[in-house]
Amino acid sequence: MAAAAEPGPRAWLGGGSPRTSSPASSPDLDSRGRARQGPRSGPGSGPERAGARTPGPAASGHTFRKVTLTKPTYCHLCSDFIWGLAGFLCDVCNFMSHEKCLKLVKTPCTSVAPSLVRVPVAHCFGPRGVYKRKFCAVCRKSLEAPALRCEVCELHLHPDCVPFACSDCRQCHQDGHRDHDTHYHHWREGNLPSGARCEVCRRTCGSSDVLAGLRCEWCGVQVHAVCSAALAPECSFGRLRTMVLPPACVRLLSRNFSKMHCFRISESAVPEPGEGDPAADGSAHACPGREVPPQESRPDKQTLRIFDGSDAVHRGHFRVISVPRQAGSQEVLEAALRAYYITEDPGDFELQALPTALRAGDPAARGQAQSGGALEEEGSRGPGPPESVPVAEARIIRALPRTQDVLKVYPAWLKVGVAYVSIRLTADSTARTVVLEALPLLGRQAEGPESFQLVEVLMGSRQVQRTVLADEELLLHRLRDIRQTSLRQMSQTRFYLAESRPVAPRVSLFVGGLPPGLCLREYSSLLDEAVATKAGLVSVSHVYASQGAAVLDVACFTEAERLYMLVKDTAVHSQPLTALVLPDVLHTKLPPDCCPLLVFVNPKSGGLRGRDLLCSFRKLLNPHQVFELTNGGPLPGLHVFSQVPHFRVLVCGGDGTVGWVLSALEETRHRLACREPPVAILPLGTGNDLGRVLRWGAGYSGEDLFSVLVSVDEADTVLVDRWTILLDAHEANGAENSVADLEPPKIVQMSNYCGIGIDAELSLDFHQAREEEPSKFTSRFHNKGVYVRVGLQKMSHSRSLHREIQLQVEQREVELPSIEGLIFINIPSWGSGADLWGPDSDSRFEKPRMDDGLLEVVGVTGVMHMGQVQGGLRSGIRIAQGAYFRVTLLKATPVQVDGEPWIQAPGHMIISAVGPKLLSPPDLGTVSLSVTQRWLHCVAGPKEARQPGHHLEESMWCPEAPGGAGSRDQKGPELSSGAQEATTAESTWEPALITEDTWHFASRL
Repeated sequence: MAAAAEPGPRAWLGGGSPRTSSPASSPDLDSRGRARQGPRSGPGSGPERAGARTPGPAASGHTFRKVTLTKPTYCHLCSDFIWGLAGFLCDVCNFMSHEKCLKLVKTPCTSVAPSLVRVPVAHCFGPRGVYKRKFCAVCRKSLEAPALRCEVCELHLHPDCVPFACSDCRQCHQDGHRDHDTHYHHWREGNLPSGARCEVCRRTCGSSDVLAGLRCEWCGVQVHAVCSAALAPECSFGRLRTMVLPPACVRLLSRNFSKMHCFRISESAVPEPGEGDPAADGSAHACPGREVPPQESRPDKQTLRIFDGSDAVHRGHFRVISVPRQAGSQEVLEAALRAYYITEDPGDFELQALPTALRAGDPAARGQAQSGGALEEEGSRGPGPPESVPVAEARIIRALPRTQDVLKVYPAWLKVGVAYVSIRLTADSTARTVVLEALPLLGRQAEGPESFQLVEVLMGSRQVQRTVLADEELLLHRLRDIRQTSLRQMSQTRFYLAESRPVAPRVSLFVGGLPPGLCLREYSSLLDEAVATKAGLVSVSHVYASQGAAVLDVACFTEAERLYMLVKDTAVHSQPLTALVLPDVLHTKLPPDCCPLLVFVNPKSGGLRGRDLLCSFRKLLNPHQVFELTNGGPLPGLHVFSQVPHFRVLVCGGDGTVGWVLSALEETRHRLACREPPVAILPLGTGNDLGRVLRWGAGYSGEDLFSVLVSVDEADTVLVDRWTILLDAHEANGAENSVADLEPPKIVQMSNYCGIGIDAELSLDFHQAREEEPSKFTSRFHNKGVYVRVGLQKMSHSRSLHREIQLQVEQREVELPSIEGLIFINIPSWGSGADLWGPDSDSRFEKPRMDDGLLEVVGVTGVMHMGQVQGGLRSGIRIAQGAYFRVTLLKATPVQVDGEPWIQAPGHMIISAVGPKLLSPPDLGTVSLSVTQRWLHCVAGPKEARQPGHHLEESMWCPEAPGGAGSRDQKGPELSSGAQEATTAESTWEPALITEDTWHFASRL
């Protein structure tokens, strides 16, 4: 028995760089105590020809051999070109190196990488995609065919390499296993920008030719693999440290949930790896990790299907190898072991023939092998040959019986000075005896063994599974059964010595889509009837009646999983329910300077570019602070951040999306510890008028998101009005007895503009066209083309709107001219940047500003007039300016608010900065109204960034300038001192954020 000493629980894949005393660089001993020699023969791959098979130096688990190069080749360590005809290639993972670089190699081989993971965390693979100039992290080959990418980290893989990937994704929360407050760098190798420079030596470390260089997936620092040892192992989260939600401050007990569920990532309907087209990898070269179809075999080669255990045979998953026909059994065995990245002594294994049915090409068996099974971790599958091609011979790798074995026991979250201890197993070794032997080696001999347990952890690439072993479990038999099932599974299985401390299960489950306006008792009864919640295990902790949502506290992992799956398939009153697993933010552990960013992304905005933004933000920040608005709306994110004392919000979407988030903030603000969270905008819509005036740009067009986040971090706030619209529908004649068809009053918030008539009708037609065929609306150019088309169709349309509505301004009747559309504008941008009010001064009205507490009322005479306004040839017809408006609709009329259109029934519309807020008491028979002031704080961009046609005066942005907000004695609170300093600066403008109650928007420098 011996302890493998390591100064700290760090490993290269999960934490810092490997040390010379770590298991990563220590001699590897087999179960019989012999020094392991790498495979001595096998076919080469890639741009080299097999040369003399002289074993090269071994480093970090690699088995190098000298090869003769036939094509231009680059070193995977220094990324420089290999001059000459000789290089050193790892037989297992295809790592290529100069001879001079061999002694510097620290990158672990794929065969030993799983043993170096500090904290096993599963990956979240999205749908297959084409990733140009990217390389597989397992076989180090270029991703030429559709490949997979983790949604949380920068891991790229071939579909058939997924089963051999490490469970080394980012640890984004605490789950009760290996929790540490100290955060280390999380290095990911390769796929860096070609111009990336090393943080240490300042030389280029990126490469588009090979998998080279390292990047920390938290702080973003980029270094050479050799230079990484010069950096401190602790990670500070880099430039975005004040915006990132630290993993130590997030807790989520997710024992029965996959990472896709934990990070609220929508599961795609694409086939899982191993279930796709059998011919997808038909052009792959023969190398470890890739299969070669039998029809590509040469006459002097024989093709074999290799299974690694009984489970692979049952599911029909195999790997294909090609060996010389004259190869001996030892050479074939070594090639089969390399195909599964197994570098143990070949003497411990043997190849056995498969049952007759599969060997003879039984149709049913072959069909099973072609289709594969729904194996969660299995991603490699040999493509089944066509009927005209003979079925390749099949072999299965079996481990020889062992009378003794060596078990590595890891100390779990115990803070000890070694990475693991090695325990020799005999036929009588049980889980209890292993615990007794391991405690003294870990320095815990003073503690009783009854306080500890042995936990088996299967570190799959898609899910990490933990099993507590019984005290009487015979471990030698356990290891034998695992090897019989799958040799790959054996290499990914780890045993932890963990304290037997009781874990109080607690899972927060968000349920949306419920009927609004109910009380807690009614929601409890409704959920009990719909999904049969168990009273002793499930309780309703929070109710959001206005939005029809509730949060459940579940005290059982199994019950939480059952409810999650059941709620997703349940509908209440024909409305499908939404289920989300929510983490707990430990707000008391947040650093003093931490102001995390809550990100909302609408994946339907921006020509469906929101999907890519979701993935990018998850990688730049903590995935727990990124929420998809089509999956539960803004409420889940606001609930998660409800106890955070200071946070900011970034809304990625169009003007309608921004209004949606602001409305949710308004409804939940009384539950938030941060009552006025600043809000920034990443404009993804078609018009993006609010983003234009706040100088976030006319629309996102692929800019670097890191720079966008830096702009958000540097943003300041300015004031913008926030308006409330009360919609009260009734019969046009006002008869008091006509109550049968009355609709309840509805409250809508407005930030940009409200249109009645022709512009709302065009917006409604566009909205309906997009709902019918959303796949066609993938670009702003196409979207604007649709607007033009529907506008041309309305050219001859006339509805004489001035006869269908009545307008009161400040309790005064206003006679309307002959118009087709009436528009209330709050910002100097309408219809994708047009200035509807116009730049000319008018003695009848005050100069418009976004923070003056006044709305401007403008009329348009038709589609032709709107087109002229868009082209800057005309302005709208100025009608009125005020703070209180009452519009009477005499018939059903199209209405749109901030780009969201609908048909409004006859009745009244009341628009006011001092507007009514609808409250929902338990007794819904009455409606009480309270009055509050609405303001917005905004950020402005640089003067040169202003859009053409925007005639913004400096007094509009500077409160202390003559005629600015600071010089007027009406309409609202002044800016804070910090905001005043930012807005009075004439040379630069910081990007601004939106906050609520005295709403603040920020504008950009």
